Amino acid sequence: MSTYRSIYSVSELTHEIKKNLEGAFSSIKVKGEVTSLRKQASGHIYFSLKDATSQVSAVLFAGYAKTLERLPRDGDQIIVEGELSVYPPKGSYQVIIRSMHFDGLGDLLLKLHKLKLDLKELGYFEASRKKILPQFPKTIGVVTSPTGAVIQDIINVLKRRLHSFHLILNPVKVQGAGAAEEIAGAIDDFNRLKLADVLIIGRGGGSLEDLWPFNERCVADAIHRSEIPIISAVGHETDFCIADFVADVRAPTPSAAAEIVSKESATIVTQLNRTKTSLAQALTHILEISYQKVDDAKENLDQTWRHHLVRFRSLLKSRRSHLEGLLPSRQIALQKARLGAIRRQFSSIDQILIKKRTALKYMTDHLYAIHPKTTLKKGYCICFSENKESAIIRAADIIVPQKLSLLFYDGEAKITATTTEVKISHEQKSIV
Repeated sequence: MSTYRSIYSVSELTHEIKKNLEGAFSSIKVKGEVTSLRKQASGHIYFSLKDATSQVSAVLFAGYAKTLERLPRDGDQIIVEGELSVYPPKGSYQVIIRSMHFDGLGDLLLKLHKLKLDLKELGYFEASRKKILPQFPKTIGVVTSPTGAVIQDIINVLKRRLHSFHLILNPVKVQGAGAAEEIAGAIDDFNRLKLADVLIIGRGGGSLEDLWPFNERCVADAIHRSEIPIISAVGHETDFCIADFVADVRAPTPSAAAEIVSKESATIVTQLNRTKTSLAQALTHILEISYQKVDDAKENLDQTWRHHLVRFRSLLKSRRSHLEGLLPSRQIALQKARLGAIRRQFSSIDQILIKKRTALKYMTDHLYAIHPKTTLKKGYCICFSENKESAIIRAADIIVPQKLSLLFYDGEAKITATTTEVKISHEQKSIV
């Protein structure tokens, strides 16, 4: 040991402690209870080992932790072998674990390992013997404790995922003496009576001793010979037991087992709900279109009705007018109107006739005034050639002897012209 000095730096003191402690405790075994366990992302596990009055830090590095079948948890009693080390940044010491086993569980772990090897050689774990779970189980069988949280978790999950389901619970002990035999017997009962389409066997988490009934050979044999597909749901996600390897499906938790057994049904229910929603939307769309068509038809009907109503009103008005026209009073009034019109027409005709008569009289008087006979009454006569109907208007046209006809106003005289002497007066010359 180095000589004491009056003053040490922190690093010097830590170095001296580290050198002396690590040299003195290079290989030690420590027994204690795991507490304050922390698992880092690196895979290293840090915790403390304690007894009734003291505790010491310990570290389980990732390289060794990966080789362990079971990792320590708070409350576990373990025996570790390793070396004492000082961690300078914190000035603390810790046990670096090189090997570890659970106190009092060595025999159980050896027994578990041996049974696992035996069952593997018998083909209990072969994937080819695993039965397929039914898609839509009508009845779900459960082998677990009737008082634990497991059965309630399963029921809650099934209620949430399924509209309806049929569940049969065969209550058993899940730890302690006789638990394995009850579990195996319950599995056999379900198969003998054909009570279920699928079985869930399991319990909540616990220590290796608590879970040990599911590591017993009788339970493994019952699962292996079961004709009903079995889901093993023992402990938590990190817990593994023989039942998990023999069962047709392993679920990390009982709730997960309920989700697995209801997966297809829940999927179908979800699909049906989606289909229901789609159908409802399609039906709503169809109804909306129908409503629109009904509205259009109503509008067209209203328009047609209004059109017919207008036509009927027009026809009714026409018929009413016709009927009113056929009324005696209306006919009398009409005939009176027509008679008045005729009278007015006759009055107009009378006036026209009067005018025509006056004009005719005027024309008659005028024609009478210019008639040759009227002139003849004034002492004139018209000379005609006897052989010709044309009048002789000039004395020079008389050829003697020539027979002439003289027309007077009251008759005709025949004469013969033997001589002619033409004397043209001054007035006659001017006229000619």
